[in-house]
Amino acid sequence: MSKMIRLSLGPILYFWPREQVLSFYEQVAESPVDIVYLGETVCSKRNLLRTDDWLEIAARLRGAGKEVVLSTLALLEAESELKRLRRICANEGYWVEANDMGAVQLLQGRPFVAGHSINIYNVKSLSLLAEVGMRRWVLPLELSERALTDLQDGRPQGVETEVFVYGRLPLAYSARCFTARAHHLPKDDCQYRCLDYPDGLTLATQDGARFLALNGIQTQSSQTCNLLGQLNVMRRLGVDVVRISPQSANNHRVVEIFRRCIDGELGLDAGSEELARLMPVGPCDGYWHGEAGMKQTADSARELLGS
Repeated sequence: MSKMIRLSLGPILYFWPREQVLSFYEQVAESPVDIVYLGETVCSKRNLLRTDDWLEIAARLRGAGKEVVLSTLALLEAESELKRLRRICANEGYWVEANDMGAVQLLQGRPFVAGHSINIYNVKSLSLLAEVGMRRWVLPLELSERALTDLQDGRPQGVETEVFVYGRLPLAYSARCFTARAHHLPKDDCQYRCLDYPDGLTLATQDGARFLALNGIQTQSSQTCNLLGQLNVMRRLGVDVVRISPQSANNHRVVEIFRRCIDGELGLDAGSEELARLMPVGPCDGYWHGEAGMKQTADSARELLGS
């Protein structure tokens, strides 16, 4: 019998009002996810919740039976951000997801998760990070099934593999805030315009093709990555955890569909068809197949819907 894949919920990538975040995690406590990642990973100005607030949420989720991991910023620029990073990495209660090498250095000798923004492209990198404490790694989003196969063949013992399987893909980070710039505002006086875009600000080309989403300093895909149809392949490759990235609406439904498919209660094609109805723009899975990330394969949910 194959090992059961666990289901994780990544950190919220967007800037939501405080009450929305608190309400969201009340629902997550009752949802069928196994692992929950908490914290701000994009912009330190998004501070409606402080570190103590995240720790309180973590305690409630742990009380509900969830494994909790605290996530760190992917791009740090100020001493205040380093101070917060040090406190998160020094906590004694929870694993930490390191999203930059500064966090990895602070976490040496302790179990930690290497996030997708840590550039793990070969077995040597996997082995080096395992030696300093890494116990789980998230496949970089641009890598393919073939690359994962090679990495799994040389994966150190005692290290779990997690794959980002659903959500808008975080493609890049910048010192500039693109959402503020879109509103002709400087980054230091952004007026928190990210609050207006709970799933990011979708960009289109001059001919109307939607291809990117702005999320503050983060650039995302406009399409939603959906690798639900690859669950059986991931089982064969020995993937331990699959990650859903939160969206502002119907997140509970997305989690339910994945859980039913993992448990064998719903077919993967039927699940993909349902998921396609919940996406802001539409699906993509190109990176997994070694192609342009915004592409969708021929057996996609888009074709299942007849679009």
